[in-house]
Amino acid sequence: MSRILDQRILLLIISFSASVQSTKVLSEWKKCGDLECEKAMSRVQATTDYLGPDCRYLNFKTGEEIMVYSKLSRENENLWTGSKGKDFGYFPRDTVKVEEVLIEEEVEVLTKETDFLCLHEDKYTFE
Repeated sequence: MSRILDQRILLLIISFSASVQSTKVLSEWKKCGDLECEKAMSRVQATTDYLGPDCRYLNFKTGEEIMVYSKLSRENENLWTGSKGKDFGYFPRDTVKVEEVLIEEEVEVLTKETDFLCLHEDKYTFE
């Protein structure tokens, strides 16, 4: 009985650790094309296949087109946010090349906790 309880506690700890990582703030600041980060900043093309570490990241194949909506700034400038079809998420900027700049002037805004939550089946997952 004690062994089963130990295993359940271990599974709970592993589950909690995974949920903490999936809501971890990646940067406190981001650059956008407008204050609400609703306008696409640029259109980019994937230069390599990319598979992100968790559900917050956008997965894509070489040659796919992605619309960029924000770029993390200050402490984590390597990650951009974009969409491909109905999929949306973070990706490293060095996995794409800029095809077209849509907005020249960037605005720096604070990120929100909800910027870093996973989206599953059209609902945010709050762990």
